[in-house]
Amino acid sequence: MTSVETVLTPAEQRNPAEQEAWELAATVCDPEIPVLTIEDLGILRAVQVVDGRAEVTITPTYSGCPAMDAISDDLKSAFTTAGYADVRVNLVLAPAWTTDWMTESGKAKLQQYGIAPPSGNSRAGGHSGPVRLSLAVKCPQCSSLNTKELTRFGSTSCKALYVCQDCKEPFDYFKVL
Repeated sequence: MTSVETVLTPAEQRNPAEQEAWELAATVCDPEIPVLTIEDLGILRAVQVVDGRAEVTITPTYSGCPAMDAISDDLKSAFTTAGYADVRVNLVLAPAWTTDWMTESGKAKLQQYGIAPPSGNSRAGGHSGPVRLSLAVKCPQCSSLNTKELTRFGSTSCKALYVCQDCKEPFDYFKVL
């Protein structure tokens, strides 16, 4: 793992081989939330193709994320199946991942899957000032704001477990990080 800052290259600045490789990498799903691709989640940071070699850069949602090995293996498999003889997956820790990197499409997919998406922005931009207050989390089942946190950590460290006081359904909330 390196801590080199990687800049996400806008699609209009990628050459055709890198755009094709990006689109291939963007098909890989998160093993913990299979309705999200790594692009939806915002962990796909860069893809380079040099002399037929693919180099994919990803950032874990947190430094101890157990899904990174599976994602790396899935990326290598996808690229090998597509005909790339040499594939390298780099994990970078800086800048640290933030829920701000999730796509709007990814947040909608979370909602449809039954997980409340992150609401608001993180402090990753270096905001300072008053202490942030917790706002109500909308139930992904019935859209009620009458919800209650049961535990800070849900099925993964990225999520908290909530219950809706109206429909009585428990649900995960993808925390703002």
